[in-house]
Amino acid sequence: MTILLVLLSIAILVLLIVWAKLNPFLAFLISSIAAGFLLGLPADQIAGSVQRGMGVLLGDLVIVIVMGAMLGKLVAESGAAQRIAAYLMKIFGEKHITWAMSITGLVVGIPLFYNVGFVLLVPLAFTVAYQYKISAVYVGIPLLAALSVTHGFLPPHPSPAALVAQFDANMGLTLFYGFLIAIPTIALAGPIFARSLKHMKAEPLKTFQAEIKPEAELPSTANSFFTALLPVFLLVGTTALNLNISEDSSLAPIIAFVANPGIVMLVSVLIATYTLGLNRKFSMVQIMDLYTVATKDIAMILLIVAGAGALKQIFTDTGVSLVIAEGLQSWDIHPLILAWIITAIIRVCVGSATVAGLTTAGIIAPLVTTMNVDPNLLVLSIGAGSLMFSHFNDAGFWMYKEFFNVSIKDTIKSWSVMETIVAVAGLAGVLILDIFV
Repeated sequence: MTILLVLLSIAILVLLIVWAKLNPFLAFLISSIAAGFLLGLPADQIAGSVQRGMGVLLGDLVIVIVMGAMLGKLVAESGAAQRIAAYLMKIFGEKHITWAMSITGLVVGIPLFYNVGFVLLVPLAFTVAYQYKISAVYVGIPLLAALSVTHGFLPPHPSPAALVAQFDANMGLTLFYGFLIAIPTIALAGPIFARSLKHMKAEPLKTFQAEIKPEAELPSTANSFFTALLPVFLLVGTTALNLNISEDSSLAPIIAFVANPGIVMLVSVLIATYTLGLNRKFSMVQIMDLYTVATKDIAMILLIVAGAGALKQIFTDTGVSLVIAEGLQSWDIHPLILAWIITAIIRVCVGSATVAGLTTAGIIAPLVTTMNVDPNLLVLSIGAGSLMFSHFNDAGFWMYKEFFNVSIKDTIKSWSVMETIVAVAGLAGVLILDIFV
């Protein structure tokens, strides 16, 4: 009966978003309160539980997500993203153009939030397609596959960062494992799949053509790569140091401090403020204005994350997690596969990858200690499931259709299939890593 009430709570969330068209934050709040009443939490404790859940999760994530948004905005506005794309195109050339676009999406997609990366890089793909007289879909899908993978798999993007916090995983290790899975996943869903799309017609609107900055206004290649990838270097580097230094060492507290994801992102933004900002003749006022705009762009993402934390706390405080744990233990299915299936179902129903991942986390998080599974891999499994079969209820589906100006049928054959390949290949990669971890 308890599991049915949990499913009813999730159904309320899905209906509020899909049928009532409610904002996801409001939907999370309402479904959290409804879950509290359904699961027998005393009425005078429900509001406190919701507030506690929001505060705990946001406390772990505000710095990471906000700093990530600021860094991504500066990478975009300074021209660093354009420089990276141009450099990779020069190296790979026309023959391997899809590989160049995939790597561009991976490198630039790490600091950029998905929607920002989409709007910034897709017009560049159109420019490349026009220059080489080839299909925009053929050029664009590898780029979008890489952006999707970074969005679903790699911190500091909101969903994987939130999952790391919920599962008490290690952000550096999750990022490292995520890269191991991301590379073959991007290859399959990007350049390899794109071969079947060479002749798909697309007529991108002139409105979406890129505004290319003059060469003289772009930062250097080394500066662009260094600044865009600095969070990766710091997270992976400090994690490696942590794993190879004794807890009794006098350096251990210092390394632990620097390895904190919030500190990593703060250091990265401060360095970027100089390397891509002040050093490029931006005034401090201009840079701070960019950062203000960046925080406005991700305000709703923060609220959705907070709402997911509220729902998770209701499940925890009502003790329902123990009942679910007992129920799941009787299922003859691998925990990583189970988490992927739950996420994929919610994703197909709701359309939002972030909502799907965080909703699943609310169900799974209290069970991590009983599931005998690596929490870092659990983050990646849910991340993969959250990208399953994007269709009519996903904003990304319509962004792709309108930007590329293709039919509904071709959107499904290209975009929806690409997202499905990412989800399935991501799960396969997680299961292979699970053998060795």
